[in-house]
Amino acid sequence: MALRNSKQIGVAEMKQDVAKNLRRSARTKYLPHVSAIGTYQYTSEEISLLNDHQKQSLSNIGTTVAGNLQGLAGGVQQHLGQLGQMLGQLGVPMEAFQQMAGQMQQQMGQTLTNTAGLLNTEGQKIVDAFRTDTRNIFAGSVLVTQPVFMGGAIMALNRMADINEDMMQHSADVRRQAVLYGVDQAYWQVVSLKHKQELAQSYLDVVKKLDSDVQKMIAEGVATRSEGLSVSVKVNEAEMTLQKVNDGLALSRMLLCQKVGLPLDSPVVLADENTENLGEIDLQAITPPSGGEGGTLRPELKMLSSAVDLSHEATNLLRAANLPQVALTGGYAISNPNVLNGFEKKFGGFWNVGVLVRIPIWNWGDVAYKVRASKGATAIANLELDEARDLIELQVNQSTLHVEEAHKRLTMAQASIERAEENLRVANVGFQEGVITPTTVMEAQTAWLQARSQLIDAQIDVRLSQVDLQKALGVLEP
Repeated sequence: MALRNSKQIGVAEMKQDVAKNLRRSARTKYLPHVSAIGTYQYTSEEISLLNDHQKQSLSNIGTTVAGNLQGLAGGVQQHLGQLGQMLGQLGVPMEAFQQMAGQMQQQMGQTLTNTAGLLNTEGQKIVDAFRTDTRNIFAGSVLVTQPVFMGGAIMALNRMADINEDMMQHSADVRRQAVLYGVDQAYWQVVSLKHKQELAQSYLDVVKKLDSDVQKMIAEGVATRSEGLSVSVKVNEAEMTLQKVNDGLALSRMLLCQKVGLPLDSPVVLADENTENLGEIDLQAITPPSGGEGGTLRPELKMLSSAVDLSHEATNLLRAANLPQVALTGGYAISNPNVLNGFEKKFGGFWNVGVLVRIPIWNWGDVAYKVRASKGATAIANLELDEARDLIELQVNQSTLHVEEAHKRLTMAQASIERAEENLRVANVGFQEGVITPTTVMEAQTAWLQARSQLIDAQIDVRLSQVDLQKALGVLEP
């Protein structure tokens, strides 16, 4: 019930789930990854492959050519005039020749005009064809990347994820044993106070009976009022002691209920409340192993050992940055405008595959410094592990001695209670016979109370020493 109710256990379980998902994430680094990218860009100016002079020249290429041909036409006209004079000297009629020459000049002018317009149009088409219109650019791609060799970084990352998952498991075990230890402490405190409550009630009954007897003796004149007042004081002390024990027992029950998730006013009854001999345990069941191996099952040691392994893998991960890295790439890219068939204002794309190789050459020793720092951290983790191992071994030895000492105290307390009970019996008999004073009886009762209280403490100490040893060994179970 305490394990189910503990918030810390819930936190530890959530951390385990986080570590499990991180491990699954690390496994995906071995697999190809696919990503899609889409972009849109607007620019204030478009890219121009022709400068302004080239654009103007191409747009007016017909006019330029026609201007050059005009000079040629003038030369032709001059030659035609000379030819007409020569033909006139030969007797050819000048009017017919001039008419023919005029028609030729008219046709040449018309041809030049048409040619200039046609060439200007074609030149403008060339200028328009070279226009990119890249002020609005749409692009997209799908990229597939498959790691081939990353210098061992992916393997180190996966081992780190496995170690981290183990650490979260060990951390959960630590919290679990802490909860169990706290519940055991609260449980045996309730049992102890319950037995002391019964003891306090028995003591109060005995003292009240003595007080009644002394009052009768005072009435008979065989006891003094001073003795009666002394007994009355003992009655008041016994009542106060019982009240304190009752209050402590109520608070201890509330604490136990809080730890196990019950309402604080729950009327719980513990299994060991009415057990007479609380000190009977099996010592062989909790005997620590020989050869200094005690405490090897402690989750704290396992956590520190995992921390050392994690530091080793962190060093490998850093070292991978100095090794070559190889990856396969492939994908499909599209853009608008595209240049696959000149500049076209429509989407066009192409497939691509490749190999990516990255070889570190010079980084001013950055990775080497980091590797050295990581090795230093590993050395620190090893020292902490060795220190924790020594401290846990010492704790196991102390807990073992505590168990043995608790049993010795229990044996002594059992012997003391036998003597105290016999002393009280003799005092009561002597008091009834009138040969022992009430003061002597009260001393015997007080000694009996102390002996019984010491016996209860010794019995509970035996149980708690068992819990301490189990916790020190790392085998504490509900």
